[in-house]
Formats: sequence, structure tokens, C-alpha cells
Amino acid sequence: MRRSLRFVSVVLVSALLGACGSLPSQTAPAGSGKGGYYLDDGPGSHPPEHLDQIPDAVPKKEPLHKFANKPYTAFGKVYVPDTANKPYKERGVASWYGKRYHNQKTSSGEPYDMYAMTGAHPTLPIPSYVRVTNLSNHKSVVVRINDRGPFRSDRLIDLSYTAALKLGYLNQGSAEVEVERLFPK
Repeated sequence: MRRSLRFVSVVLVSALLGACGSLPSQTAPAGSGKGGYYLDDGPGSHPPEHLDQIPDAVPKKEPLHKFANKPYTAFGKVYVPDTANKPYKERGVASWYGKRYHNQKTSSGEPYDMYAMTGAHPTLPIPSYVRVTNLSNHKSVVVRINDRGPFRSDRLIDLSYTAALKLGYLNQGSAEVEVERLFPK
């Protein structure tokens, strides 16, 4: 039993460290034409057409992931996911992740799809749903939380490429947002 728990812990930590927030965000130099994203991350070479028309995630009842909601440590900090069914509303900085993590496993075990309406949060339940509003232009989207991250103290949430596109902050790399948890009706 102890050996299997240790194995599960190692697998979970490895998955978390390989997730979107495992590397510090670094934007390309201004005027480089790359926009604000980490080194070799960014948009795919052939993104699907009409990404701005991809529908938002729709909150639905889903069981909580068995392993992705356990306490974990990343970069020396302990995170305790909140599995209570309670409201959440906070303002902070959103960043996004793209091709560097496309098709890699998220903390939920699902492959990351940079063209889906998903996000990563260090402590919200997996899965859960949030409305993210860009405070500079008041655009908002609904995403499904299926990953852990970002692991920087100055970031609140990481969003998929498409969610960031719809919120209008791809070129800046990050934006001030409000994140509010939504519940199925």
C-alpha cells in the first residue's frame, strides 16, 4: 500500500511539474513579432479557422478527479485544492499556454488542447468551471479547469490559446482578469 501511494504521488507530481505552470513565464522581446509567450511556446503553425467562434465551456456535473484534487507541492510550495462546492471570485493576472504543451497530459490526465476552452488553476477543483473576464476590455469566456498551474506568485490562472484569443490578450501574453466559479444549473 505504501509503495503504491508513493508511486501515485511521484506520478502526480511529475504530471504537475510537466503541466503548464512548470516553467517560469518569459515573454518574447517587444517588437520581435512573437507576441508575449514563453520562448518556443506560442500559436501553432496552422491554427483552425474561426477560433473566435469556438463555444465556451458549458458547466455540467462531473465527479471530481480522484488524484488531481489531492494536496501537492510544486517548486517548494504546498497547494491544497479546494474541493468544497463554494463560490470563488478573485482578480489577478491570466497568462496562456500554447503549442509547447499541446497534446501533453494535463493534471486531469486529459490531453491539453490549445484550441479548446480550458484553463489551469493551482487550487480550484478539477474539473470545475469559471467565467474569466478581461478587465481592460470586459470580454469574458467560460472555461473548464482541467489542469494545475500557474506556479508563479504573480499569476492567477493559465488559459488555453483560444480562450486568450477570445479575451483579446494573445499579443500581450497576460491580462488582468476576474475569475468567478460557475456551477451547473
